Amino acid sequence: MSSRVKMRCKRWLALLAFCGAAVMPARLVAAELRLHGSLTQGALVIGQVEPGSRVLLDGKPVRVTPEGVFAMGFDRDAGPLARLTEISAEGRRRQHELRIAPRRYDIQSVTGVPQRTVEPPPEQLRRILDEQKQVERARAVDSDLLAFSGAFQWPLPGRISGVYGSQRIYNGKPGRPHYGVDVAAPTGTPVRAPADAVVTLANPDMFFSGGTLIMDHGYGVSSTFMHLSRLLVRPGQAVKAGEVVAEVGSTGRATGPHLDWRINWFGLRLDPQLVAPPMPAAPAPVATTPAASAPAAHTAEQAAH
Repeated sequence: MSSRVKMRCKRWLALLAFCGAAVMPARLVAAELRLHGSLTQGALVIGQVEPGSRVLLDGKPVRVTPEGVFAMGFDRDAGPLARLTEISAEGRRRQHELRIAPRRYDIQSVTGVPQRTVEPPPEQLRRILDEQKQVERARAVDSDLLAFSGAFQWPLPGRISGVYGSQRIYNGKPGRPHYGVDVAAPTGTPVRAPADAVVTLANPDMFFSGGTLIMDHGYGVSSTFMHLSRLLVRPGQAVKAGEVVAEVGSTGRATGPHLDWRINWFGLRLDPQLVAPPMPAAPAPVATTPAASAPAAHTAEQAAH
């Protein structure tokens, strides 16, 4: 073999060695799991895995986008540990232990409340059950929309008059916790979509929540607006972030105008304040109508949705 041929062979071997060193680690080492959001009770967490991977949360499948993005949530009373499993397209398995931080909630005891205002009248039970099924169907939607993985914004600026997780005990009997965030505002104040969405429920008159709107953001993540005075969209309508979709009211079991905003991951109720940025400064008030805060009305509404 001539010296020129030997030199070419050495160059080809060197090039193959370089390419192998550059390419092989990328094939052998999968992308690291990335999580965006607080690992705490009430949180919505957005994850990223290697495209083509499958994800299990506590043994249950979690749907993943073709790009490897997924959503998961931890409700108000989530336990201290969750187990996440990622399975690559090649079958490699990785186990992750997620430590969920506990939260302290505002618990108040109220006595002397008339029992008729704490529990709904028996003749309304059939209506209440039917409306609960409507809400459950809307929150069970599992679409391919990708807005869940983007930024959320507040539906309106204002004073926060009720927070997620708070609970009242009436006449010694614990009421259901409040699963949303209340924003005080005058009746008729515009309410905007917090992210791109498709409307899945628009009911102007539910027993507990009055004018109620549910919007799907994709992959099980949804927003619910309650006590609205006016609905400006219809089921099936696509809306953009910031688009006006409703107006504040005090309909249903509420004693004053406010927006009750809720975030869900399927049936799990999450904290909107962990999803949205800090509340922007509210404009100067144009009315002096007080926000809703009556214990009995709030308790009944909490029991529904």
